[in-house]
Amino acid sequence: MADLLALSTRIVDSGKADEPVNRTSGELSEIAEGLAMVESFSHVVTWNSGDGLVCFDTSHVNTGQQVVDSIRSWSSDPFNALVYTHGHVDHVGGSVAFGANAAALGHQAPRVIGHKNVQQRFDRYRYTNDWNVAINARQFGGIRGDVNSIMNDLRPADGAPRLSDFIPRNTLDTTDVVDKFASMKFGDTEVEFHHGRGETDDHLWSWFPEKKWIASGDFVIWNFPNAGNPQKVQRWPIEWAAALRDMIAKGPELLLPAHGLPIAGKERIARVLDEIATALENLVRDVVTMMNAGETLNTIIHTVRVPEATLGKPYLRPLYDEPEFVVRNIWRLFGGWWDGAPSRLKPSPDEVLAVELASLSGGADVLMRRAAELAASGDLRLACHLADFAGWAAPDEPEIHQMRAEIYETRRKSETSLMSKGIFKGAMRESEKIVKAALGEK
Repeated sequence: MADLLALSTRIVDSGKADEPVNRTSGELSEIAEGLAMVESFSHVVTWNSGDGLVCFDTSHVNTGQQVVDSIRSWSSDPFNALVYTHGHVDHVGGSVAFGANAAALGHQAPRVIGHKNVQQRFDRYRYTNDWNVAINARQFGGIRGDVNSIMNDLRPADGAPRLSDFIPRNTLDTTDVVDKFASMKFGDTEVEFHHGRGETDDHLWSWFPEKKWIASGDFVIWNFPNAGNPQKVQRWPIEWAAALRDMIAKGPELLLPAHGLPIAGKERIARVLDEIATALENLVRDVVTMMNAGETLNTIIHTVRVPEATLGKPYLRPLYDEPEFVVRNIWRLFGGWWDGAPSRLKPSPDEVLAVELASLSGGADVLMRRAAELAASGDLRLACHLADFAGWAAPDEPEIHQMRAEIYETRRKSETSLMSKGIFKGAMRESEKIVKAALGEK
């Protein structure tokens, strides 16, 4: 059983993350009396309320049973309630295992507490099911093998296809719906549920007034805030920062995130929350200032920066999302989808433009050779532009696509965020598929 508070204290105070902070071992650790955390994808914070177990999140469908087994090694008490901090599948999918465990033990099914938008999210996921399967495979594909292995990760243990149900079958629906605020009593203890928009529009953070605990869900993820994901719906950096400010005002002495390490100490928690909030607030301020000055998205993306000292903090490293993507999301929030370049309001098809550029330059091979030169010199941004144009101009040429795959693999290795790695790995696979088809391989 790890001493997670000692570990987080050392890392926060030193400013150095010299060992992993987002672990998915399935191991349960006691954090305080009657309080435990199972480190998983995502974590499950479990509190013995004296009136049954209250669990904050349930992890993913593939890890839910492991989480339940870990909890059962700690307590055999019935599950009183499951609290969905929000409706992402890595937080709700494990509810299948929780429900099955309650039934197997003859216990009453747990209540499920969640924001009113959780069920709307489930409906949207079902409506756009195949899209969500595809983008999640791409998002996590930059570090986890080929597409087939990623798809297999989205299947249950029995091997039954999961492509037809991005939200797992038998995911427990919410029974106790929260709007902006609710207070509920478990045993002798009051728990407050506060709504705030951040990574999602259905997020709850929970406050224990008597104990001074906060279960923060994904408002704290020990990475730069996931407020800019390039493949997902709108995120809310302004409200995210406001929620963190509200948490600070409560004076918490124990912070329990859904990803990363728990944090103890009122001043330490306030400092971490303030630095995350400030990073978001400064990004919003800088982007909006430039928008008000009439700048285009292109100029803003290549101008607005988060200081390296900020990105070096153990809980603000851009290893999942990154500030450049948050800049785009702020633009989308206030400025819509058009980036300000008139030719891109109603653009020519990419492949038509690519053929024209290849014709002007002397052929797709000329574009690709120049792309390779740029990649070798370190200008991977420009290299990828030319590699794409060459690939679009010569969609069936294996030599062109072999070079494109190599450039995108180099690009993937140069990136820090999982999202960038995944998308660039996806581009590499696109070209590898064309090469294999030309060689008669499967």
